[in-house]
Amino acid sequence: MSQLVNEAKAAAKADYEPLQAIENETLQNLSYQQYRAIRFKGEESIWRGLYPYEAQFFHTGFLYQHPVNIHLIDYKNRVSNLPFSSQYFNYDSPAEHVGNEIKTDVGFAGFRVHYPLNTKKYKDELVAFLGATYFRLVGKHQKYGISARALAIDTAMPEGEEFPYFTDFWLLEPANGKSLIIYAKMDSPSMTGVYKFTLSAEKNTQMDVKAWLFAREDIEKLGLAPVTSMFLYGENTVSKPDDFRPEVHDSDGMMLLTNANEQLWRPLNNPNRLRITSLSDSQPKGFGMIQRDIQYGNYLDSEAEYHQRPGLWITPHEGFNDGRLELVEIPANSETHDNIVAYWVNNKPLAENDGLYLHYEIAAVSADPHNYKQATVLRTLQGADILPGEEIDEDNLTRRFIVDFTMPDNLTVSAEELSAQVTSTAGSISQVRAFTSNFGNEIRATFLFTPENEDSVNDMRLMLTHKNEVISEVWTYVYER
Repeated sequence: MSQLVNEAKAAAKADYEPLQAIENETLQNLSYQQYRAIRFKGEESIWRGLYPYEAQFFHTGFLYQHPVNIHLIDYKNRVSNLPFSSQYFNYDSPAEHVGNEIKTDVGFAGFRVHYPLNTKKYKDELVAFLGATYFRLVGKHQKYGISARALAIDTAMPEGEEFPYFTDFWLLEPANGKSLIIYAKMDSPSMTGVYKFTLSAEKNTQMDVKAWLFAREDIEKLGLAPVTSMFLYGENTVSKPDDFRPEVHDSDGMMLLTNANEQLWRPLNNPNRLRITSLSDSQPKGFGMIQRDIQYGNYLDSEAEYHQRPGLWITPHEGFNDGRLELVEIPANSETHDNIVAYWVNNKPLAENDGLYLHYEIAAVSADPHNYKQATVLRTLQGADILPGEEIDEDNLTRRFIVDFTMPDNLTVSAEELSAQVTSTAGSISQVRAFTSNFGNEIRATFLFTPENEDSVNDMRLMLTHKNEVISEVWTYVYER
């Protein structure tokens, strides 16, 4: 490992050499359906029948035109390279011609790890590394959705985002059967680095991540532990598409657990224009993107199964200093586009020749990452300020907001001592109420909000109190027409 770190540090002082894409025209021009028809043969899996973990590989082509080098390290610490061979793959219709047209080593695009996650009789796909520095992981009874990646460089900046690539992977033989260690070398025009991923799935799917990073040049904004997701529309969306499904999203909120143990929940949106917001803290205890709503009836999608999409929760250990959790929301008109990005940004930027060590854990979670003992947000609703039967006045900017919370465990609520504290950076708040609902199983907070004007962007906060004590996480929301 130390040798890889030293090589990355030395590479940061040398000029960047752009990655070479495959030159095979057949692979360059593959359609999505053709690429999906190229499948790795299960019987060729690395460590098949020896350990719980097995590795399979992705073919180059379609969007994945930068091959990666695959190295295997056995239990005696001997290193070998895994050369590409078309014999590893089945080329089904409509890609049956592809295998015959490959005359050179076109390399692998990435790899995936299989593990008996849900049953001992079958090894499910557990983790996949494919494209740039993207990777995905799932827990029990979950479906792929949200993605993680190594770094986000200058995301949503005017000069454009830079995407680092993993160029080499080293897969260590999982002789203990309990975990799988993966080393990865990263390169980009402004940064080099080495990552160590320790994957475990005995209880929950999680990875311990360590990274040694070196800057080739000054970096204006470095996003740490980024996660990328999709939000098309949800319960808080005002104008929904003509679709039978009530909601369509891989994640419905961003969460931050501050150093002071305050939990903040920000529901996601599909905005009309690019929107960048943030939550500040010093050395956060955790953050991530969550699919909190895991009820099938709220999606009614038996194919995409959005109720089974995982959340990704980051637990920082080192390298996450004073800074902000930044959220980028991009307008999208299709669920095929990942339009949500979140990452941590340290206040101190990274300058040329600077180094940064990161250590954190990333876990695939269902609904919520931990047992939070206070009330948490169940749903966010909004609508025009009208009484039943009244017509909507298009000139009236006032909105009715409703935020429903779970009832905290072991709390006996006194209705007259229950209240909601609401603030906004702009506009005015009125008619704030908090009361129990749904047969006493929930707490509803409701208020009217009037923005200053049609174009204003408004950042709101709400929390519940009982007998002047805070009993909930903090709901934070950005509203604009």
